[in-house]
Amino acid sequence: MKSFRLSLAQLNPTVGALAQNMAKAAAAWQAGKDAGADMVMLPEMFITGYQVQDLVLKPAFVADAMAHVNQLAAQCGDGPVLGIGGPLRDAGGLYNAYFILQGGKIRTVVKKFMLPNDGVFDEKRLYQTDGITGPYTVGPVQIGTPICEDAWHADVAEAQTESGAQILLVPNGSPYARGKMDRRIALMVARAVENDRPLVYLNMVGGQDDQVFDGGSFVLNPDGALAASLPVFDEATTLVDFEETPTGWRARDGQKAQWPDALEQDYRVCVEALRDYMGKTGFKSVVLGLSGGIDSAIVATIAADALGPDNVHCVMLPSEYTSQTSLDDAASVATALGARLDTVSIAQSRAAVTDTLAPLFDGYAADVTEENLQSRLRGLLLMALSNKFGSMLLTTGNKSEVAVGYATIYGDMSGGYNPIKDLYKTRVFDLCRWRNAHHRPWMMGPQGQVIDPSIIDKPPTAELREDQKDEDSLPPYPVLDGILEMLVDQDASVADCVAAGFDRDTVKRVEHLIYISEYKRFQSAPGARVSDRAFWLDRRYPIVNRWRDTTAD
Repeated sequence: MKSFRLSLAQLNPTVGALAQNMAKAAAAWQAGKDAGADMVMLPEMFITGYQVQDLVLKPAFVADAMAHVNQLAAQCGDGPVLGIGGPLRDAGGLYNAYFILQGGKIRTVVKKFMLPNDGVFDEKRLYQTDGITGPYTVGPVQIGTPICEDAWHADVAEAQTESGAQILLVPNGSPYARGKMDRRIALMVARAVENDRPLVYLNMVGGQDDQVFDGGSFVLNPDGALAASLPVFDEATTLVDFEETPTGWRARDGQKAQWPDALEQDYRVCVEALRDYMGKTGFKSVVLGLSGGIDSAIVATIAADALGPDNVHCVMLPSEYTSQTSLDDAASVATALGARLDTVSIAQSRAAVTDTLAPLFDGYAADVTEENLQSRLRGLLLMALSNKFGSMLLTTGNKSEVAVGYATIYGDMSGGYNPIKDLYKTRVFDLCRWRNAHHRPWMMGPQGQVIDPSIIDKPPTAELREDQKDEDSLPPYPVLDGILEMLVDQDASVADCVAAGFDRDTVKRVEHLIYISEYKRFQSAPGARVSDRAFWLDRRYPIVNRWRDTTAD
């Protein structure tokens, strides 16, 4: 009976770290060789990391990447075949390619055929496409390799199968979005069943800017049955043994990881995004303003879980409007996490700025200008701490606030990263409750309740004036988030929102706030992407925009 042993390497590359990525690939190849593998498989664009965006347009970068691929081929010549993704420039143009290394050289090059051009992807702008690459032989088996998007469509796998492919290996750089795993599995099952072939879906892991690649690689048999799966978010390797049966090649059953629910995965994305953003940019510690509210509490917790409490510096910046409850709540979070907490009053700074502006403001009533001064003074002081101690400043605005502009530009929006940028306020509440009740080995923060229920239950407020509450000027968050999910995530019309039961005037006001806040989002810090409609690459709107939806008029 013929057999084929494949080593899957679900690993975390770093964009631009060519030598480091090559070393990871070589180590995976050596482990596969030691385990008797016929082939070692790495994800899409592994040599460069993913996504490289316009970096791949630099000829020197592509040449450097190719030099590392050739060096890797020479280094891994005596042993199993190695499959690794990377960019290729030839006479036909620039390609997203997958290199098959054998015998000290590049033996086969597979070029990606279907180039994604939606959401966070704009590969049609960067790469060319060529004809569908046929199968190649490794030992006793013919292999077809649809690269990522290629497998989301029927054409490539079908063409490779008709050309003789007996197993389909799909290398991926597919970032997390809530609910995406179900779509991946459904599509890959369709490809396996349509072509009556085993299919291997190998995804990378790790954070890159706003995106987190969530792994969750899996192996399907020709009937679509799951033969093996790897965990989400963790680096992992596994061996998959295939054997030729009278009805074709099949994968033997292997390890099958249990995948957590969507709430846990959302939280894990926030942690891993921050952990890799810090690690891959070279930062070791963070500083953030801890207000006693729920948003800064969950950001502090995410930071502690990502980096360890010793690397989290919390700062309370009270004004005359800051309640004792807020001071107590902030202290409770820092104490529960084991993080450092300092208190720096903004009273003197605010008085000085107020006096400086008094001649110019004479005759004008106090308004949001004075409120924003407080937020901007806090941003100024936090940035000073960031500069002095070399810590990344985290900003703490949730998606609800980011959507409607209820965050102060050059104030509480100041910072280098926002772990909750793509979480609506109601999701933040859910994640706080979840984190209090759960602890996982990947968390570096302490077990148990870290966010006091009083923080979760009290009415949200920015405390920029006496007795201020968020609902003084916004709909209740369940209503606001329901409207935002329709207008932002679903691209629904105002009429759709009204038909769903929302008040028309409220919907129109929210729509207006979304559009006039675009300039703030354009200048905001990057943040973890958990949905497929996150602010930045998923949703790109003009700043100057006079159009408004009149469908419900």
